[in-house]
Amino acid sequence: MTKKGKSSPDKTSAAKGADRSADKSKTKKDRLSAEGSAPAATSDGKPVAGQATGSAGADAAHLNTTNNALVDHAYLSEDEFGTVAETLQRNLATTISLYLKFKKYHWDIRGRFFRDLHLAYDEFIAEIFPGIDEQAERLVALGGSPIAAPADIERHSTVQVPTETVRDARTQVADLVADLTRVGKGYRDDSQTVDEANDPATADMYNGYAQTIDKIRWMLQAMMDDQYLN
Repeated sequence: MTKKGKSSPDKTSAAKGADRSADKSKTKKDRLSAEGSAPAATSDGKPVAGQATGSAGADAAHLNTTNNALVDHAYLSEDEFGTVAETLQRNLATTISLYLKFKKYHWDIRGRFFRDLHLAYDEFIAEIFPGIDEQAERLVALGGSPIAAPADIERHSTVQVPTETVRDARTQVADLVADLTRVGKGYRDDSQTVDEANDPATADMYNGYAQTIDKIRWMLQAMMDDQYLN
């Protein structure tokens, strides 16, 4: 008697499934490729993005992009805006870096002053944090575009965020006092600079920030008189 062998399908179920997955993947890839190469549809037919100009990379009033036709520098001339924008970009980056530095030390502190400084750092952060959005939005209101990329923040900031772990209280506090001394003086000088550039509103902002920075500096510096701070 002749044995009937099992008939072999042209393709196994697994092979067919693999083919279907490959087809779907190819279709999705082709679709994404087509979408990426097609120009974005905008109401005015202009590009969706552009690069801010000026020495501070902040001037967004001359971008040939969609939804940008009415962006201007308000009552400031081009030169005045350039002066003000440089200070806003730098102080925005500095405030972000100062926030990150306080947070880094807040996490890393150890020793007998752990609780005092761990809590104090967050209290100081609460005072300086609103300035991030306020300075960025002031720049936008004047026809600028604020920086946000980490590399840009590092380039513009006058405060360096530590990459190493510092546990010692005195080392942390001394470092922050030095930073705050520099930042407070910077706000005072920038207030005079932007006032001379016909922008008393930004000058008033800087005066307020200088007062806050000076207060935080005083509180931290007062701790350094304690011989047991370590």
